[in-house]
Amino acid sequence: MFTGIVQAIGQIESVLPQSTVYRGQSTEPAEATLGDTAWTDQQGLRLLVTWGGLDHSDVHEGDSIALNGACMTVLRPDEHGFAVDISRESLNRTVGLSEPGVVNLEKAMRASDRLGGHMVSGHVDTTASIIGLDRVDESVRLQIALPVSLSPFVTEKGSIAVHGVSLTVNSLVDGQGPDGQTVISINLIPHTWQSTTLSQKKVGDLVNIEVDPMARQVARILERLHGLEERRA
Repeated sequence: MFTGIVQAIGQIESVLPQSTVYRGQSTEPAEATLGDTAWTDQQGLRLLVTWGGLDHSDVHEGDSIALNGACMTVLRPDEHGFAVDISRESLNRTVGLSEPGVVNLEKAMRASDRLGGHMVSGHVDTTASIIGLDRVDESVRLQIALPVSLSPFVTEKGSIAVHGVSLTVNSLVDGQGPDGQTVISINLIPHTWQSTTLSQKKVGDLVNIEVDPMARQVARILERLHGLEERRA
């Protein structure tokens, strides 16, 4: 689990197909169980990521770390950076993790940590398009068009993770976006703008979205209870 408080901006330095990484390397544990023929270019990718300014003194192989809001497993950490293997499923649901570039980094939270943002699972729901980005006094107003399917899990003054950043929904209007999407408006204070990769985004760019997992769970429970009531009627 994460809090959505970005701790550093790292850099994806290289991207390799997992087939290239694992095929023919008998020292890899996966080789013994999967064999050469199991790895194809339709599998995921191996990313090499720098730490940026992240304190990695307590990060070990096997730990979880969020890249642009997507939970990944740390492999082969050293002083320079670390590797992650990202699955095709994760690649299909995210943006900004398939090529070199900057990424928001957050270490997994500990039970004793302050919860400065909100509970973020690191399981990205989808990508969404930025449709507005403009200066309002010292802050920046960010507008995003959410898929209709996610609208029930978002509410005014509720929390949402955008590219791994915990943010508050200032307002939302259903049906006002392209194709009837819900438009949410978010205020980015100077610190958030300067400390995350959101400052490098522009209108038309896609960002990773994770709705509040608690809202999703409550909606699921209510949906099931409503279904049971209908069957009993």
